[in-house]
Amino acid sequence: MSSPTLKERLIAAPITPNAISLTGLALNLLAAGLVVDRLWFLAGLAFIIGSICDTLDGSYSRMSGKGTPFGAFLDSTLDRVEEGIVLATIAASFASRHDPTAVAAVVAAVLFSLMVSYTRARAEALGVQCKVGIADRPVRVVIISIGLVFARGASLGNFSLLAAAIYTLAGLTIITTLQRVLHVRRQLRAL
Repeated sequence: MSSPTLKERLIAAPITPNAISLTGLALNLLAAGLVVDRLWFLAGLAFIIGSICDTLDGSYSRMSGKGTPFGAFLDSTLDRVEEGIVLATIAASFASRHDPTAVAAVVAAVLFSLMVSYTRARAEALGVQCKVGIADRPVRVVIISIGLVFARGASLGNFSLLAAAIYTLAGLTIITTLQRVLHVRRQLRAL
């Protein structure tokens, strides 16, 4: 009698992909609360772990065979909500420091992060694959994570990377949105 394969163990496990998605949401809500309290390093860790959950839920869904169309929808929706909540609390932090330029950059980052996702979804509804661009979700997660973890230098020095991360995020999401719009235009013209 052989030991069960990974897939067989995943199928037998009592966890569901939606439970993983909701765990990611809870961890991102915790990250947002930690941002409000200015516990930057801990906020970064909670955001990173929550984002890992967001990555694992889809993989687990496919490997275990427990995925559903609603689960895929829920996963995508929660990914947008989580990113927006954490960025909104970062904007509030900048606002409390009277930094309107950084607040505007966060607003742009939120808007264009949503547009990166929307352009892909809309393109795929038109029958065009649209995974182009430099700031897809994993890249955005890395940028936000660096900004949070190093918002106070992470005990490595007296510096902050939070504003730089937000400006970078805003710029890259704008560029990615434009890349996707131009890609879809080229693809539709070729049909």
